[in-house]
Amino acid sequence: MNLSLVGRQFELTDPIKDYIAEAVDSLKKYNLDIISTKVIVSADERNGKKGFNVEFTIHLPNKNTVVIKQKDKDVYAAIDLAIERAKKVLRRHHDKIKDKKHVKPEEAQEALSNESLSDVDEIIPMELELYKPLDIEEALAILKSDNRQFLVFVDLDGKTRVLYKRGDNKYGLY
Repeated sequence: MNLSLVGRQFELTDPIKDYIAEAVDSLKKYNLDIISTKVIVSADERNGKKGFNVEFTIHLPNKNTVVIKQKDKDVYAAIDLAIERAKKVLRRHHDKIKDKKHVKPEEAQEALSNESLSDVDEIIPMELELYKPLDIEEALAILKSDNRQFLVFVDLDGKTRVLYKRGDNKYGLY
């Protein structure tokens, strides 16, 4: 992993550089193969108040770049807050990758070929109750007599229709 440290309007001392390097090393525990990390620390003075901006840019493979910006009065506090936010983002990305079951096509094909044919479920075709076309009134009578929410049928014109119960105790027809 490449680490780039930049100080803008602020001189990065060795203790600050070491602190940032340790913080970035703690991101390796997520096993995300971080390509590079760029850290920009800048001093900011507005209205007589001093502050620091810390920006982490983390490049990951197969993922967009993660950019985290943090402001604080203390440079160490800004670094800590930015690292905590980076850990949260990387943990979520790690969990998302870990939860998905990645199977290579070769492994999937091998698993299918190893599966015995006796374990495969057999599909048995069955006769449907209604092959004849229905009038809309007949379909409505069937729907009222059953406890169903909808009924799919073929009308006298040969169109497939859906008759359904609405929330206001009326019936709809597609």
